[in-house]
Amino acid sequence: MTAKNFRAAAAALLLGAATLGSATLLATAPAQAAVRASVGEPLQQAMSLAAKGDYKGAMSQVEKASAVSDKTAEESSTIAQVKAYVGAKSGDISLGGAAAAKNKLASDYSARNYTAVIADGDALQKAGALDATTSAVVAQSYYLSGNKAGCLKYIKAQGGDSEAVLQLEMKCAFDINDSVTQRDALEKLVARTGKGDYWTQLIKMGEQAKNLTDAQSLQLERIKYLTGTMAGKDDYINMAQLDLQLGLPAEASTVLDKGTAAGLLNDDRSKKLAALAKQQAGQVASGLAAALAAANKDPAGDALVKVCLQQYSAGQAKDAVATCKSAMGKTLKDNDSAVVALGLVQVAAGQSADAIKTLSADKGDGNGAMIAHLYALYAAHPTGSAAAAPAGKSRKK
Repeated sequence: MTAKNFRAAAAALLLGAATLGSATLLATAPAQAAVRASVGEPLQQAMSLAAKGDYKGAMSQVEKASAVSDKTAEESSTIAQVKAYVGAKSGDISLGGAAAAKNKLASDYSARNYTAVIADGDALQKAGALDATTSAVVAQSYYLSGNKAGCLKYIKAQGGDSEAVLQLEMKCAFDINDSVTQRDALEKLVARTGKGDYWTQLIKMGEQAKNLTDAQSLQLERIKYLTGTMAGKDDYINMAQLDLQLGLPAEASTVLDKGTAAGLLNDDRSKKLAALAKQQAGQVASGLAAALAAANKDPAGDALVKVCLQQYSAGQAKDAVATCKSAMGKTLKDNDSAVVALGLVQVAAGQSADAIKTLSADKGDGNGAMIAHLYALYAAHPTGSAAAAPAGKSRKK
């Protein structure tokens, strides 16, 4: 029997075996050199026994072929090929090593025997042969078996950070009401992919917080705008109304213009709101210098934070940074909002590294710290059509 025939037979059998992603067992390129009967006959018997499920008997025949002296390179290669096939087909890690365990795991997964898959994963881990692909399948088996807590524990122990694993972690956390882990997984997904769907889910979690102030609601609407995840007409209108209420008409005007350009705000009410925003924006712009002077004289810093955001809305990001820093040096009723404002304008001024430091320094478990954390994530991974610039404005050079 030629090496070519042996390898072709092994390749066919291997391709028919269960596979796992890129771990499919493949034969190496065939060769033409003949295999002597003293080597070929026991290998033929080995493959026949393996086909019947007698893997130990098959391995015995492989070892018989291996004992032949003066083997050619092709004979040694063919022996190795058949040995690998028998071991992998057996599913016995003691016979076929990691390839066998992975083959069994794939077969068990195909059969929806998730308990066995988990045991197969443990065997691979003990053998030091558990890779990221196989680990992901084991985690999925925990989930599909209904063991959501076990799924989370396994993922955390393995440390997987692929998009698929993080999605699975998020699902398991959601199912057992573990909001902390769900948020952590979403943040990792945002950092890894920048996808709007993940930002949307993360911001929605923020919107579900209790006792949000108007300023905090605006901050959440703004980060939707910055990340390009405004859901529709209501988001544009809500943000604009909050802007007008809090004295930021220029931002309201820009946001409404964006909604109009998207074909969402062509009704009379939206047009009247846009006209009002433009009118008030002009008034704020003409009085901005006076407002800054008055705020500088105020012993409290909250008025300066408002001026800072008005400067940001007007595209004066660098001036806004200086104003917000001045505010931080004074007494503040709403320190969290001041921190978010400073971080926001630092990003707009091209100072993202400083923004991350500013926003990350806001510790705690309240709404303000939660929103500051979202802005820190945005500063580290700016995304969306309005990323790193004031609403609708280009950065001031």
